[in-house]
Amino acid sequence: MRVAFFGTPEFAVPSLRALVGEGFDVVAVVTQPDAPQGRSRSRLIPPPVKVVAEAEELTVLQPERPTDPEFLTRLRAMEPDVGVVVAYGHILRRELLALPRLGMVNVHPSLLPELRGAAPVEWAIINGLTTTGVTIMQLDAGMDSGPILHQIPQAIDPDVTGGELSEHLAEMGTLALVETLALLEQQSLRPVPQDHSRATYAPKLTREIARIDWSKDATTIARLVRGLDPRPGAWTELDGAEVKLFEARVTEGQGTAGEILAADGGLRVATGGGGAVEMQEIQPAGKARMSADAWLRGAKLSPGGGHRFV
Repeated sequence: MRVAFFGTPEFAVPSLRALVGEGFDVVAVVTQPDAPQGRSRSRLIPPPVKVVAEAEELTVLQPERPTDPEFLTRLRAMEPDVGVVVAYGHILRRELLALPRLGMVNVHPSLLPELRGAAPVEWAIINGLTTTGVTIMQLDAGMDSGPILHQIPQAIDPDVTGGELSEHLAEMGTLALVETLALLEQQSLRPVPQDHSRATYAPKLTREIARIDWSKDATTIARLVRGLDPRPGAWTELDGAEVKLFEARVTEGQGTAGEILAADGGLRVATGGGGAVEMQEIQPAGKARMSADAWLRGAKLSPGGGHRFV
């Protein structure tokens, strides 16, 4: 089976590796352009998928937009049987969806129609869900709205972070993808339309969403911190300086919302909805992630000193 693979971040890498390892003929790897980084924006960083594709000596295409006529002509000439899309980063138009003989399939890290959108792993934790999973669906012109081909559920551990859950679902997705493609080639699949009335959404994570609202309860805040760990990181301010917080757990404590209650082995902060949250790691702006103890020693903070996150 000739496969055109569309993907960009680390989440997509296991699926690409699985296709190559299972002997699929990956005729093209389509990924986002290299991203400028650094203060001068002069250094270009290739997407993780590109790094793996080049190591496997696969053909890499990086159109600015997948609607580019030159890109479509080149891909059409490769005659893919199926397209596989894993966190590519663009909604694909009908012309591209219809290009492969068997259409396009997508690996999505939720149990659709739950959590359609850009950040389903993070929102599963932020929303306090106990179960998520992976869905293989046939892509249509909508946003994660196509017929379901295969699903695998996964329980969410109470202490899991967004990064840990994403890594696990990426591996689950490879198994589901390989099985789905084998059945698709045999024409043994029965697509199941989604129940659109049950759809929920996982919108793109913004800076405002990632800001901690200390007036909320401890459970809600801890879920936000865990869901956004390691990226983009939940953040707050102390004396006008921004810090990101990680490895949160709910604990006991009373005080004004955002007040630092303790600094012994961790950073314990009061919440406005009752209880407190303890963080084990912190990242000040412009610095590396560090233990709460190391940060507290450098910041010379003490409980009862009137220090408060806002």
